[in-house]
Amino acid sequence: MTSFGDLLGPQPVLLPELIDAEDAIAAGTDPVKVAADHPAASVAWAQLAENSLERAGGEVNHDTVAAYAFARTGYHRGLDLLRRNGWKGFGPVPWSHEPNQGFLRSVGALARAAKTIGETEEYARCLDLLEDCDPRAAAELGLD
Repeated sequence: MTSFGDLLGPQPVLLPELIDAEDAIAAGTDPVKVAADHPAASVAWAQLAENSLERAGGEVNHDTVAAYAFARTGYHRGLDLLRRNGWKGFGPVPWSHEPNQGFLRSVGALARAAKTIGETEEYARCLDLLEDCDPRAAAELGLD
């Protein structure tokens, strides 16, 4: 039985740890350096996006657009890693597994940036993806 209670559904994907990148972000290393040193690590791109969104303050400006680009990069790098680890485009990606959080945070940041620039369809797609990955993820990320 999966942790999401669906006997017929796919097993949850648990991404491998990217220890160096995760530790560097947790230690407060500049996410620009972490992204440059570990470009496949969604956690670095998520941190860059979240920092840009914070600086943007809910306004449409350079930081908002940068956040969108950073988040989309983290999202795509996360998709690559998910697929290499057996994800078929659907199924559980649990928030509770910390290595999954970089991807899920990237999706959440992409949702916030999309909403800010008025891209409502992308915002809805991101919320749907978070719901499909883990019904708790949007709440963990402070999204509606």
